[in-house]
Amino acid sequence: MAFKAKIKVTLRPSILDVQGKAAQHALENLGYSSVESIRIGKYMEVTIDEASQAEAERVCSEICQKLLSNPIMEDFSFELEPVN
Repeated sequence: MAFKAKIKVTLRPSILDVQGKAAQHALENLGYSSVESIRIGKYMEVTIDEASQAEAERVCSEICQKLLSNPIMEDFSFELEPVN
């Protein structure tokens, strides 16, 4: 059975988000003074073919830890949904 993993990777709160700060500054220059902060991250969709949702969750967690995120600087979360 195949599962679609929707993965979000974000910088940990203690890490300065330079790209987010630059975007916030640009929005302020465009007149959007109500935007107080921006944190920029990554979004990925991965299809995983495993027999069970538990196995797909295990695989997804491992690939996030080993490749798709930097565990020193980033956090990740994911949702799985069956693919028909």
